Amino acid sequence: MAPPRSVGILGGMGPAAGADFVRLFVQACTAYLQTHALPVRDQSFPEHWLAQMPIPDRTQALSLDVHSVQDPAPHMLQGMGRLAALGVCSVAVACNTAHIWHGQLQALFPQLHVLHIAQETAAHLQQQGARQAVVLATAGTYRTGLYDAALQACGITPLVPDAQGIEQLMQGIYDGVKRGDQALAVQCFGSVLEGMRQQHGELPVIMGCTEIPLALPQAPQAQGATLIDPAWILAQALADQAYGAT
Repeated sequence: MAPPRSVGILGGMGPAAGADFVRLFVQACTAYLQTHALPVRDQSFPEHWLAQMPIPDRTQALSLDVHSVQDPAPHMLQGMGRLAALGVCSVAVACNTAHIWHGQLQALFPQLHVLHIAQETAAHLQQQGARQAVVLATAGTYRTGLYDAALQACGITPLVPDAQGIEQLMQGIYDGVKRGDQALAVQCFGSVLEGMRQQHGELPVIMGCTEIPLALPQAPQAQGATLIDPAWILAQALADQAYGAT
């Protein structure tokens, strides 16, 4: 096997999700090695760099002036520049909402392959034969139609919570996971999922914010649900890039 290529992870949105993505990436590399009957040892894993930066809030930025000091784009571009200088071939952005700026990141760093979390997730569900999917995400992700566009391009209809449900998701993300209140996050996410399951039945549930998988699987209302973690799918795609599979 040729030596794996160096890859990068743009994190800090929030810090717990970025750190957890590294865990998922190592897990995805292990799965890749096992699937290809390759030895799983320290030397088999690719060089990977995490740029864990304090990037301004992505959802709040969508309601600000484009030139606001709170614009996350310059900060993400700075992180991308640091990763590019380290010689990585591909980058995964460990935040769903941040993919609103994917086109800008890719255009300014054409030498890198910037993976797209929503497109990777939609392609995965298409391969599974899904025709509909519940999307749990941030208000910013809903507002921009990030998952709507990717899913519809793959023939999948996105189903989203009502305004009250979105408010509960935001509470679970900001007051729950980001502030270390896991119990509140589990309660908020579980309540929204229960309502969606009652309304739409058993469908794949996209956990379209990197904070949601850190709490939703522990909710009683999530038992038996088909939970789709885009971060895990993105980690697998990054492992494929590192080992030259794509």
